Amino acid sequence: MERYRKHSFENFQDENFNSDAEYELACKQVERIKEFYVHVLVYVVVNILLIAYSYYTGNLGSEIFFRLETFCIPFFWGLGLLVNGLSVFCRNLFLGIYWEEKKIREFMDKDKRQKFE
Repeated sequence: MERYRKHSFENFQDENFNSDAEYELACKQVERIKEFYVHVLVYVVVNILLIAYSYYTGNLGSEIFFRLETFCIPFFWGLGLLVNGLSVFCRNLFLGIYWEEKKIREFMDKDKRQKFE
């Protein structure tokens, strides 16, 4: 897979995009988005099956179907899915765009200062 990525990168490289680091970051982001979409698909399928099972094993039209246990898993899993989506699509929402880069430079500068002291 890695060879394919490198090969496709070399084929579509232009003068504005020539950094391997940027390419690797983009590949990681695409991988995270793909994993999120798989997570959404699994969430939808499993919860449809769980709710359908609850509906057909309970008394139809009664209060037994509309209980907390029926919708507890979809609700809390949905919260987890929401957090996952925010981490994928809004990574820079809380810490800023260049937070990671600034932290890395800060630690590198701190290490340099300690070596020379």
